[in-house]
Amino acid sequence: MRERKISVVAPAFNEAENLPVLIDRLRSVLAPYDDYEIVIVDDGSRDRSLEVLRALADEDGRVRFLSLSRNFGHQNALKAGLDHATGDCVIMLDADLQHPPELIPAMVERWREGFEVVNMIRRDDDTPAFKKWTAALFYRFVNAISDFKIRPGAADFRLLDRKVVDALNRLGERTLFFRGIIPWLGFRQCEIEYAPAARAHGSSKYDLSRMALLALDGIISSSTRPLRLSTILGLAMSTLAMLYAAYAVTVKLALGTAVSGWTSLLMGVMLLGGVQLVMLGIVGEYIGRILLETKGRPAYIVRERSEPAAAESPVARLQARLEGLRALP
Repeated sequence: MRERKISVVAPAFNEAENLPVLIDRLRSVLAPYDDYEIVIVDDGSRDRSLEVLRALADEDGRVRFLSLSRNFGHQNALKAGLDHATGDCVIMLDADLQHPPELIPAMVERWREGFEVVNMIRRDDDTPAFKKWTAALFYRFVNAISDFKIRPGAADFRLLDRKVVDALNRLGERTLFFRGIIPWLGFRQCEIEYAPAARAHGSSKYDLSRMALLALDGIISSSTRPLRLSTILGLAMSTLAMLYAAYAVTVKLALGTAVSGWTSLLMGVMLLGGVQLVMLGIVGEYIGRILLETKGRPAYIVRERSEPAAAESPVARLQARLEGLRALP
């Protein structure tokens, strides 16, 4: 039986200082495996990332890169890597080294045991309190409105079997949220906990606004229940309005006086108007995504790529091993 090929996919945005360190650590970890490739996706970096990737690819044919025409976002950069990876399994990790490459052998071992998805679950022991609280709130809300559950602490650090990658690549969605798509796909999955490492160089590119947009994409792409919530709130507000109207008519007929309170009336109108605007915003988010999907634009555009290394045949690999044995004293 042939040695199964391992692909590692890492999106990078302005990671020129981290990329050589990442590649060195990946080479060291992957050295025991006969057949592997490293695919780095340059997501429109504005530093020297592309120049560094060219040099790394020239030095080692197993290092490949894709350079996107602009910054398409982390999820679309991951999709580009998945589309171009050729391995029997694909390991997704970030280029900032917070996903330790040294955990790859444990992931491969679980894959060889028969698991088709190996999810890495982040332990938030040293995470700032605000980020930990907002993340917990997000996962709780998404799990409440979705038909599937996303494990708190799940990250885009995982191993996918080739059949899972092929299933992902057949999806036609433009708005991607892998943490929600992977549980929806099913397959045989397992989990490994890990402690995130510190960044080797630079600072995180995911500021509060980017995290908020990712959370919004996750909520909208995971379920249509927010639309049902707008219907429920509309019915609830209409019921309250009818009850108040019935109360006002009863007071007028029974007591002959009108219900006083312009302030309460104004607050009611403002509350109703606010609820309507929020619901229109939710509907608008879904309509906007429908528009993006119907346009049919690609999730990313590749500006430059390195050529994949020629596959070494099993016979050539055996001959190389025999030559190495003959050279032994």
